[in-house]
Amino acid sequence: MKKASLKWLMALLALALVAASCSGDETGSDETPTTEAMEDDTSETTEAMEDEDDGEAAETTEAMEDEMEDLSGTSVTVFGSETDQEADAISAVFADFAAETGINVTFTGATDFSDQINAQIAGGNAPDIGIYPQPGKVADFAREGFLAQVPDDVVGATAWGEAFLAFGNVDGDQYGMPVKADVKSLVWYQPAKFAAAGYEVPGTFTEFTELVAEMVANGDKALCVGIESGPATGWTYTDWVEEMVLRNLGGDVYDQWVNHEIPFNDPQIVDQMQAVIDLWSPEAVFAPGGSIATTPFGDNGQALVDGECFMHRQASFFASRIPDGTAFADGSEDAVDVFYFPADDGRPVLGAGTLAVAHDDRPEVWAVVEYMGSVEYANARQAAQAEIKGGGLSGFLSAAQGVDLGLYTPLELSFLDILANATTFRFDASDLMPADVGAGTFWTEGTAAVNGDITAKEAADNIEASWPS
Repeated sequence: MKKASLKWLMALLALALVAASCSGDETGSDETPTTEAMEDDTSETTEAMEDEDDGEAAETTEAMEDEMEDLSGTSVTVFGSETDQEADAISAVFADFAAETGINVTFTGATDFSDQINAQIAGGNAPDIGIYPQPGKVADFAREGFLAQVPDDVVGATAWGEAFLAFGNVDGDQYGMPVKADVKSLVWYQPAKFAAAGYEVPGTFTEFTELVAEMVANGDKALCVGIESGPATGWTYTDWVEEMVLRNLGGDVYDQWVNHEIPFNDPQIVDQMQAVIDLWSPEAVFAPGGSIATTPFGDNGQALVDGECFMHRQASFFASRIPDGTAFADGSEDAVDVFYFPADDGRPVLGAGTLAVAHDDRPEVWAVVEYMGSVEYANARQAAQAEIKGGGLSGFLSAAQGVDLGLYTPLELSFLDILANATTFRFDASDLMPADVGAGTFWTEGTAAVNGDITAKEAADNIEASWPS
């Protein structure tokens, strides 16, 4: 188990290093480390982890408890994008934290977090802590003076590696504490139904598109797709575009796109936007909401389990949207599994994560932020979310060093195997772009293009016009 733990954590540290490379400054890094470089950079950390003992973790926990004894009776509000079972798990973890420390933590989740946090900040009633999925928005708010800088002692207490901390760093100052990690390049499917229909898992992107065409020819719906997510409608389309850019154009072009070194409406980017729309033909897609744009992204879990489609490309957190009681990777007829979303060249992987960001500078706020960056929080969150899901996949992954791998299922560990075998990793492009674009026009104009209201070229032109000067 220790060997498996180290391999898993090395993979997450590799993710961290590339996430950092994409968000070190206002325009992003010009270079992204290779897999070999990532392995070299993580070797010292891995050796240090091998030398760690339980005593250090115990001392850290005891120190945290001592520091928070004086904060009993205080209250902290936390706002994020997690809802439903994820929100229930976060609230349960904070309830236990409150019982131990006396700090009352109230969590509120909303699918339209991005819009609500904008309105809250504009109205002067921001939460004490926001859980941000977009480093680009964090950078915007930090530069505008709406965030509190994380104290050095809180940064020093985190269980996350320095490289992963980097995508919460803005112009050399730390504003975000990593909370979770996501692996996006996954395709959810049911192996038994694949086998019964004579379909095989594709090993390349060309084979993937050929499989979609084969399914259509057989009268089968290849994909479940939905991009509705309230004011955040369209983000699942942006994920698909990012996957296509990364697979078909490579990491260098991906970085140039993110950093606006090439315009958003560069013809090669427009081609990838159109490629997604072409793949989502009415013959290939099952949209339980009636259309792609009106189908909530989470509804595809039930549709997949019900056999309405054969595949659904979505991130590791989608496990929380799979119906309770579903079997995972156990060989049974209705069991759900994943395969890597393949590429024709190498094994590029797309991922993301969230950051705890403070809007107020108070001791109790930093105590909660410090806890959210700890291995104790990671383990408690995983245990709570898995329990709420009835012992199945939780939908949560952490890159905190020293996490208890016994809390994760074999399928969840396979997500990290996909990451460990990546030849290229990139952080979600829209999350790194300026918020007006990545959490704004990319969503809205992309949705309009999916609806057929405008062309992919017109959408790209509109997005380019919205890029901050």
